[in-house]
Amino acid sequence: MGQSRSKRVLQCAGLCLIAQLATNSSHAQQAGSPGYITGAVEGPRGPEAGVWVIAETKELLTNFIKIVVTDDRGRYLVPDLPTANYAVWVRGYGLVDSLPIRVKPGPSAVTLKVAAAKTPQEAAKVYPANYWLSLLEPPAKSLFPGTGAQGNGMGARMQTQNHWINSLKSDCNFCHQLGNQLTRTLDDVYKGKPEVKTPAEAWEWRLGLGVRGTNMYTVLTNMGKEPALKVFSNWTNSVAQGVVPPTPARPKGIERNLVATLWDVGDDHSFMHDQVSTDKNHPTVNAGGRVYAVSAGHGQLVAMDPRENSTVAYEIPTREPREKVPSRFPAPNRPSNFWGMEHLWGNPPYNPADPHNPMIDSKGRVWMTSKIRSNADPAWCNDPSNKYADWFPLKTSGRQVSFWDPKTQKFTLIDTCFSTHHLQFDNDPDETVYFNELVGPTFGWVDTKVYDQTHDEQKAVGWCGQVLDTNGDGKITKPWNVFTPGRGGEDLLYSSDTGGSGVAGGAAQRAARATSDPNLDTLVNYSMYGLIPSPVDDSVWGVSESFPGFLIRLRRGNNPPESCNTQVFRVPEPGFDPRGVDIDSNGVVWTALAASSHLASFDVRKCKDLDGPAKVDGSQCREGWTLYQTTGPKLKGTDVPADFHYYAWVDQHNVSGLGANTPFATGSNSDALIALNPQTKEWTYFRVPYPLGFYMRGMDARIDDPGPSAGWRGRALYSNYGTHFVWHVEGGKGTKGKIVRFQIRPSPLAR
Repeated sequence: MGQSRSKRVLQCAGLCLIAQLATNSSHAQQAGSPGYITGAVEGPRGPEAGVWVIAETKELLTNFIKIVVTDDRGRYLVPDLPTANYAVWVRGYGLVDSLPIRVKPGPSAVTLKVAAAKTPQEAAKVYPANYWLSLLEPPAKSLFPGTGAQGNGMGARMQTQNHWINSLKSDCNFCHQLGNQLTRTLDDVYKGKPEVKTPAEAWEWRLGLGVRGTNMYTVLTNMGKEPALKVFSNWTNSVAQGVVPPTPARPKGIERNLVATLWDVGDDHSFMHDQVSTDKNHPTVNAGGRVYAVSAGHGQLVAMDPRENSTVAYEIPTREPREKVPSRFPAPNRPSNFWGMEHLWGNPPYNPADPHNPMIDSKGRVWMTSKIRSNADPAWCNDPSNKYADWFPLKTSGRQVSFWDPKTQKFTLIDTCFSTHHLQFDNDPDETVYFNELVGPTFGWVDTKVYDQTHDEQKAVGWCGQVLDTNGDGKITKPWNVFTPGRGGEDLLYSSDTGGSGVAGGAAQRAARATSDPNLDTLVNYSMYGLIPSPVDDSVWGVSESFPGFLIRLRRGNNPPESCNTQVFRVPEPGFDPRGVDIDSNGVVWTALAASSHLASFDVRKCKDLDGPAKVDGSQCREGWTLYQTTGPKLKGTDVPADFHYYAWVDQHNVSGLGANTPFATGSNSDALIALNPQTKEWTYFRVPYPLGFYMRGMDARIDDPGPSAGWRGRALYSNYGTHFVWHVEGGKGTKGKIVRFQIRPSPLAR
């Protein structure tokens, strides 16, 4: 028996060794000289210019897709293909998707035949979501301001049509695309709920489904339930009756030089919020290495290796036992059409770490905002002996900090008193990493140099609230007035000596205003969506979505928190809803106005009225703003495009090849990364046509090889499919999220 067992062990070891050698051989093939597929696309009238050629294989360690665009003679070249069999096919506006053919990389030209769409409806199946959303007509301007359910039915918070559009985009579109196949039809609702008979009933039921049902129904109520249901019903009725949006333009010019590479990551219900490939300030860090994404719903850090074409997920730990760390995702009130009453992303069994945003430091460590404990802060967060707590005491925080070190393969957890949402590294000697709260005004930070030296989070963590020098004496002193921006213009301003908080209305608001003291400075409370430190001074810039939106500038000074000084700048008309924020190497701030579909710049060097008392309403320095509206179809009857720009990014290091400091907006509702040339005011769309539903939240760029011989192949932009609901992506339930690499070559045929 013993000899027989030993023999079986040796046989197993031999088989395992053979399997490992085969795997190594496969990896060596993938790492060797890459192949290519080339040829031309022929349509019914000859060569097809500006259409996409898509090559996909499932033979690698994770599903792999590469997409290129044809030149003006219909020619294409798909470069850098690992050895495998590929399904190759064509997608283009005005065409029907061609049937995939099986192709191996090689020098032989492959002609791809494609047919024209027979009807406008057939052609429109592959249009981006924003084109379909442009058929939606918001409530007429004459219905505003809303007077509530007992009045005209419009939500009382909806003061103007732009308020309503702002809610449509930043309360709905911020989770997923609007206008994709699933949202522009009601088929899934009727199938899952046969007793639902009318479009209004179907929309009412749909907006209460699944883990986000509570949030969606609240938005419906705030918008005005009956008028909103009418708007959504009219929209889907028009689609069902065969109405189609305008035809998008095919890629042109430099847009045809794009090479997009997609890798599957996560699983069929991953909520993969953001990704990162390198250090923003030093884009050669982690050259050629893994690209990381955070799976918020699963509490994981997901890594994708572009050399091996492989992916792996790491569970992010919590400091407290997982069952004591609450999930932010509520249980469904109504069963999802896809997942029933399963509490997706609740705990248990899901990991409650809830990572939101990753960034890489100069050492190659991946820093994240993640939950490490329950919401109650430790005592040092409101202990007056802590100078930060003395000025700005904090009692709760919903998310803290962690980082992953690829060298040690370990996570480190860091407690913070403030909640964390987005994070960004400064270029200062201490490599300070800054954080904003999502629902709160705090600018927080971790001094990574101090933390690495001491491993003491209390010594490394600091924060400031938002205090304006409204008495104009050049410094910040206590006590202060308190200003709380409300919704619908119901702001509250009062002296901290009188107490009180929240948003007042009517007589209470007027009484509170009367208690403010012009001789005091003023604490403001603008919740921020994102932030970015300046590379040219000690400023940190945040963006607040409080309608119509604000830039918040914090000057830390040399003795925070006493030296922290804030300025506020209001987004000018016709813009509203800043979300993403970045900055160029000259200190010019760029913010994507998600709802009004602008990319806006703000140059504080242009300000002429910053001397004297600061203004809490942000009315200073109108001259600092410049607004650029993106192209694309507009919501019916309005001047507002139907696209949604989740975030903004500035190419400080010219990784894209479009020029240093080129600003980008994410076309989260148009399947595209969108670059602006501020001098010519021209837009360039780098679109991902397959699978439809490329909903990105952020982006970054890495230089793998800065040498001139590497050229375009040595650098790339990165983003990911970051929708809440990956089953909305083309392919439906079972589809996985993806990391996307964008490379811009000198011509559509460059290898």
